[in-house]
Parts: sequence; C-alpha cells; structure tokens
Amino acid sequence: MKNLFHSKWLVVLAVFFTLSSCGPVLVSSRPNVPPPSWFYPNRVETMRYVYFPDYQIYYDVTFRNYIYLDNGVWLSASVLPSRFSTINLRKSKYVRVRDYYGDNIREYHRETYNRGRSNVKNRRDK
Repeated sequence: MKNLFHSKWLVVLAVFFTLSSCGPVLVSSRPNVPPPSWFYPNRVETMRYVYFPDYQIYYDVTFRNYIYLDNGVWLSASVLPSRFSTINLRKSKYVRVRDYYGDNIREYHRETYNRGRSNVKNRRDK
C-alpha cells in the first residue's frame, strides 16, 4: 500500500514539474479558448490586450478579437481583413498592454500614443 501511495505521489509531482516547466501560461477571463498561434508569453501574465505598433492592431485576449484602424475608424473583428494577410504576427513586434483592462482600447490608444494630436486622420493629412 505504501508503494502505491508513493507511486501516485511521484506521478503527481512529475506532472506538476512537467507543466510548470512548459513556461507560457496566459491568464484571461475566458481560459477555455486558446490564444492565437502568434501569442506565446514566457511567464504567467494577466493582460487584456496585445498591441502591434507597426500595424496599429490590438488583439483583445478576453474576447478573442482584433481591433484595428481603418481610414481613421477603429474596427473590431474576430479575423483580420485580407489586407493584413501578408503580416506574420508571430514575427511582428508587439507590446503587451499590462496596465489597461477596460473596454475602450480606442481611448487608451488615443491617450497613450496620440498625446498632443487631435486624431489619427489629421496626422495623415499633414
């Protein structure tokens, strides 16, 4: 009986150490849906958005959708439109938004990246 108990304990420890050594763990409010293939964090993190500054695209980890700028208007979609089909997000520069969990990422973007500018459309016109 002792050997059976020790064997089970060893299996539990082996599983624990194997899973803990896997590295990436994403904490979200919807854990039953896996993150997209390009998202591979290297430690436990709690965040809602990932931002791709080269393309002005946000990914909402909680709702599993993209928020992107289209002719000065922010749009939301579960799949990016075909104009982004040549982009490899796995190899693209990205920023993990660790300090904002609200629903209005557009406002966050305006306050964070467009300080002192009235809006994106005006910036393009100059």
